[in-house]
Amino acid sequence: MTSRTRTDAPTTPLSGTIMCQAMWARDGRKLAEFYATALGTKVTQAFPNEEGDEVAFAFRVNGTMYLFYTSPSFTAPEWPEQELPFHMDLVFDDVRAAEEQLLEMGATKPVHQPGGKHWTVLLDPSGQPFCIHGAR
Repeated sequence: MTSRTRTDAPTTPLSGTIMCQAMWARDGRKLAEFYATALGTKVTQAFPNEEGDEVAFAFRVNGTMYLFYTSPSFTAPEWPEQELPFHMDLVFDDVRAAEEQLLEMGATKPVHQPGGKHWTVLLDPSGQPFCIHGAR
């Protein structure tokens, strides 16, 4: 095994962009519809597995695809006990009204709220934490 040294580093800085954010859940369609509604859009694509069953669902916002996979073995993290490998932060003009609507759509609000007045943690319908913020 060889390791790269600083002299092996590329001379041109990288400038990639995010093409897709992917998340897993027991019900990918339900989670895709939740986030699509929260972001003011609709699910626009479904992708089949080898048997032809739709297992992944997507929509785009500002050129970025959000993809939600169905995984029968998915289990939500035990937050805050377990660290999160990934979560989303959403911004709303009226964060209080958004929180109310998100809760009506199936989100839940955990007791543990580490953001104080800066953000609110909610759990999406799959049990994964996400944060909401007011517009800055």
